[in-house]
Amino acid sequence: MTRSAVRLAVIAGDGIGPEVTAEALKVLDAVQPFFASGWTVEQLPFGADRYLSTGVSISPAEMSRLGSDFDAILVGALGDPRVPGNEHARDILLGMRFKLDLYVNERPARLLDERLTPIKGKTVEDIDLVIFRENTEGLYAGIGGIFKEGMPDEITIAEELNTRRGVERIIRYAFDWAKSHGKTRVTMADKANAIPAHSLWRRVFAEVGEEYAGIRRDTRYIDAMAMDLIRTPESFQVIVTGNLFGDILSDLASTLVGGLGIAPSANRNPGRVAMFEPVHGSAPPLAGKDCANPMAAILSLAMLLETVGEQDAANAVESAVSAAVSSGAMSADLGGSLGTGAVGDWIAERIRSMADG
Repeated sequence: MTRSAVRLAVIAGDGIGPEVTAEALKVLDAVQPFFASGWTVEQLPFGADRYLSTGVSISPAEMSRLGSDFDAILVGALGDPRVPGNEHARDILLGMRFKLDLYVNERPARLLDERLTPIKGKTVEDIDLVIFRENTEGLYAGIGGIFKEGMPDEITIAEELNTRRGVERIIRYAFDWAKSHGKTRVTMADKANAIPAHSLWRRVFAEVGEEYAGIRRDTRYIDAMAMDLIRTPESFQVIVTGNLFGDILSDLASTLVGGLGIAPSANRNPGRVAMFEPVHGSAPPLAGKDCANPMAAILSLAMLLETVGEQDAANAVESAVSAAVSSGAMSADLGGSLGTGAVGDWIAERIRSMADG
């Protein structure tokens, strides 16, 4: 029996966002023969253009609708030099994370081809990990401010927020994910040797980990974690950490597998609408030049498909991206020569050929 139609909201955003999003939607169209349900897609105008013309980034009613009227949200990228403070990007992107309580930021880093890693001697078997970043607390909570801005004695204060509830739920999510995906090791990164508040992470990690027999757990200070991620990436399967450290580590991990152009992500809270976006930014200097890599947006679509229950479609997308990398059908950042549209065309055509048998 056909399930109810999946309701997808699309926020193409700024810079290269509309270009990479167009390729993801091209792939979504190509993969439809694999669907078990129907789809409705609604493009939403949120971004710098709208903000500059109306002064509105996203209204409370629009944010509420994102949480109630859709099954998933696909975002291209947000950020525009015409808005130097990036107010609209914070309102929209951080707004979704905080106001929709999308406390899980999931960023996988899987090497598709040995040619893509800068680490000598590492193979595709060596680098296959996922970072779970707490997405609603930490320094990104915005507690603090600026006093005497621009003056010689200017003072700025930023406070890091960690709650027992917030720390426990992201750690438990990481262990649950590891268990359901057959992983045997979870690593937690903090800076408890210098930041006393991080003892909360240590205590909760130990307590929650006791509930998961068969899963090895270990802890690293964030500086050692960054070093070891480069030195021995094969040591890691699942990494869980706070908001700021997760942001930094996930960019570092993406470099191990080819860079931000191939790095997808998901923002989720089980049972609620989830938001998916490439890890890269809006890259305004690249906009309109047909050179941006759409693979991160397309792989974010694959994560979206899996989340809404379209596993066959997700597998088809991931397989097509892997085939593109193996065949050299890539953009310049990965060593290829194809433009944004041509990469999307290649992947879409590969999916169509798979559907035809």
